[in-house]
Amino acid sequence: MEPAKKIVLFDGVCNLCNRSIQFIIKRDKKDEFRFATLQGDLGRQLLQERNIDTAKVDSIILIEPGVAYYTKSTAALKIGDSFGGLWKIANVLNLIPRQLRDIVYDWIARNRYRWYGKKDACMVPTPELRAKFLDG
Repeated sequence: MEPAKKIVLFDGVCNLCNRSIQFIIKRDKKDEFRFATLQGDLGRQLLQERNIDTAKVDSIILIEPGVAYYTKSTAALKIGDSFGGLWKIANVLNLIPRQLRDIVYDWIARNRYRWYGKKDACMVPTPELRAKFLDG
């Protein structure tokens, strides 16, 4: 693992999550992010090291090694903030208390398979993107 890279843990079988990862990759101009699935060995290890209960958080987690980790809406806003430019405007959502933001986030997360579908297995990155994925 590259120590300066932020790690995004995501649900590898969720179509919405996979599209979100593609969205991040397109906008990651500074090459800040690496990715691992929650279902993979590394993802499970990182969750265990941080005592993160996947019964409570099962969709997206942002880890800044040596700094902190973020979950749910806070993770999404931190990722968006790193894109710079107009994406910084999304920081206004930080004015909404985290608990309220997470109610909306949890509602989407609970319905993501029904609305967007689910894969039988985790996505396989293209050869060009393989270096960005830590578990496969």
